[in-house]
Amino acid sequence: MHKDHHPALLHHFETMQQQRETATLGMWVFLTTEIMFFGGLFVAYIVYRGAYPEAFAEASNDLDIRLGAFNTVVLIGSSLTMAMAVYFSQIGKRMPLVLFLILTIILGTVFLGVKAIEYHHKFETGHVPGPNFNYTEENGQILPRQAQLFFSLYFAMTGLHAFHMIIGIGLLLVLVWQSWRNKFSVEYNSPVELTGLYWHFVDIVWIFLFPLLYLIGRHLQGGHH
Repeated sequence: MHKDHHPALLHHFETMQQQRETATLGMWVFLTTEIMFFGGLFVAYIVYRGAYPEAFAEASNDLDIRLGAFNTVVLIGSSLTMAMAVYFSQIGKRMPLVLFLILTIILGTVFLGVKAIEYHHKFETGHVPGPNFNYTEENGQILPRQAQLFFSLYFAMTGLHAFHMIIGIGLLLVLVWQSWRNKFSVEYNSPVELTGLYWHFVDIVWIFLFPLLYLIGRHLQGGHH
């Protein structure tokens, strides 16, 4: 039997290499559609921020930059653990692969937990867009009317990002189960690599979200914090 006739080789592919390249191309096509999806939200944010810079700066100062920065470090760490998981899948080391997949899941869960704390605070202070939106900040100052635009985009972008994180954690849980059953080897590890691509993409989206939402323009109205 030909060496490429691996148990994981699907019938419509001739070799494992062909199957891997096709799967990788498919993931990149998918990620391209995701880039366009998030890109539309980024463009909307930039347009409205350009139209109402002071209102957006004021609303941005209402976010907790410490929690945002902490989550950024957490996600950068998760990218490292994911990269290590991919490496160990490529060299066929089962236990280190399982370990780093679990560490990635833990870091992703920490990120979602911190985001839940931020969301809870926004609900408590009434800074959720809608008819009952509270224009008063904790320090007693009044937010501009366009602050609702900022928080609408904030919840839309971070909410969709969190949704992608949840999907990623689900994929990682499946990989942990498959890795524990010794499904991956030097010859077959593309599911780990492709999930790694997806996870890195989600992390990169946050790298753009953090400065856009938490950092840019804070100096304009940030003196009172």
